[in-house]
Amino acid sequence: MSRPFWIILGAISIAFHLWLIFSGLVPNLVSRPIHMALALPWALIFVAKTRAQQVSGAILTVIGLLGCGWIVFNHAALADQYGFLMGNDQIAISAVLLVIVLEMARRAIGWPLPLVASLALLYALFGEYVPGEFGHPGLPVESMLGTLTIAEGGLWGSLTGVSVSIVSIFVIFGAVLNGGEAGQGFMNVAGAAAGRLKGGAAKVSVVSSALFGSISGSASANVASTGAITLPAMTRLGYPKRLAAAVEAVASSGGQIMPPLMGAGAFVMVELTGRPYVDIMVAATLPAFLYFLAVWVGINAFAMRFDLPGVPKEDRPTMHAVLITSCFFLVPFTILLWGMFGAGYTPQYSACLALIVGAGLLFLDGNLSFDRARTKDRFIDVCLNAGRQVAMIGSIILCASIVIGVLGLTGLGVKITSLLLSGSGGMLWPALLLTALACLILGMEVPTTAAYVICVSVAGPALIELGLDPLQAHLFIFWFALLSTITPPVCGAVFIAAGMVEENWLKVAGTAMALGIGLYIVPLAMVANASLIDLGNDPLWAVVAGLKVALGLTAISYGLISPRSILIRAGLVLAGGVAIFAAGV
Repeated sequence: MSRPFWIILGAISIAFHLWLIFSGLVPNLVSRPIHMALALPWALIFVAKTRAQQVSGAILTVIGLLGCGWIVFNHAALADQYGFLMGNDQIAISAVLLVIVLEMARRAIGWPLPLVASLALLYALFGEYVPGEFGHPGLPVESMLGTLTIAEGGLWGSLTGVSVSIVSIFVIFGAVLNGGEAGQGFMNVAGAAAGRLKGGAAKVSVVSSALFGSISGSASANVASTGAITLPAMTRLGYPKRLAAAVEAVASSGGQIMPPLMGAGAFVMVELTGRPYVDIMVAATLPAFLYFLAVWVGINAFAMRFDLPGVPKEDRPTMHAVLITSCFFLVPFTILLWGMFGAGYTPQYSACLALIVGAGLLFLDGNLSFDRARTKDRFIDVCLNAGRQVAMIGSIILCASIVIGVLGLTGLGVKITSLLLSGSGGMLWPALLLTALACLILGMEVPTTAAYVICVSVAGPALIELGLDPLQAHLFIFWFALLSTITPPVCGAVFIAAGMVEENWLKVAGTAMALGIGLYIVPLAMVANASLIDLGNDPLWAVVAGLKVALGLTAISYGLISPRSILIRAGLVLAGGVAIFAAGV
């Protein structure tokens, strides 16, 4: 299909999701199927690489549009069926919708998540033949498929609702900021703040990736965008390639845990925990700061091994450029935070206001000049990027909703929770380590949001039953769902960064794991020091806990990386562990 088609489709997607926020209540069996319908062409046709994929994608798109349209036009009557299908025609439509969702996710992100969802569907259909406690009594096909496709318990459940009403708006907001001068503003602020320091080029990468990642929510996108600037700068100054790539991969991975926006998983957490987004954002602030502190300290430790110069003065931005370009993200961010904290608006309504302001800033560049052709190109990029990203996240969440629906229908989630409890001997720390391992394994080929949703559905209740606060359990799992971005054998951010500097990815991964030690330790520290995520209710003790963990992380980072004797390094690691885990706050 032609480029104008995708531009128009992206614009329609943006307009629809904005209209939902301002229009008031729209039935869920109307808004959520339309959300899927808008994602269909992007997931099935836009990503097609061959003629056969384009043709099959077009056919599946038409069939999917008909299925979504049938749900929308019959939503009132379907609501009265209470999730029970009537006749073979409805069964066929439901089965086709499920197959298309699986194919959307497969084309968008690969096999693993659709495979998990397919196994879940097979279990729902044939689990009655599974012997022992993991079998179930059996589900009528009409009831099982109906709950997943014509009621709000599967495809159109609460997770999809989050994708429609919250995630999509923030994705569009991110696309608007990325389309203008905000990205350059991030780079300029980072350059002015850290460029002159020892290891300054690496620290610029940390600061810029933290800022940029907070709106992109994607480690891979973050590496590709900020890395295009920071990686050549580091290698040109003589930084070892493995270190340059590791810095970018680790810093970019932190974007999904960095307030104020964080990744899509944070908005899913709102639905699953029932806590306001503002509470989650505040709770995540200190842990995110500690993560980037560990990276910063790690760079200082590497500076003891290698000569890591700062950015040359002539390459650092002028104060005038910093002040002007920083406004391109500070103004929308200020509107967003004012809306949530000052005016008391919902996060999605606040994001809409910030988005509108950000769109207005697309007309100007860093010199505050207007260029018609440039502005047109920017709005085109926003339409294309927003449409594609909304569709990709929608495909993931729709597919994950199948898994969540089956867990609820069959009681499998409760059984896995019982298995986890018995496997850990009823003790919290073994259960935490088993959960972390599950997150790592699942996250190897599944995006962070999907890994978090599935893991928290089966392991979250067990951790809560063992004494964790629900928000503690969710943040713990959310952090560990990120592990696979820098942990072999599948470490997407490392692969991309290593490819950009033409370095062996295993060398980069080893360095990244040392730099990103906070990703492994901070979620455990949240459990050992419950006050760490209680900044909103008890800021004094939260800061005390944060300082305690910061000292421990600093000692561990120097112990892992600095060129001291092995005894000194071992002592630093041991002292750091004691500081973090002994006498929790």
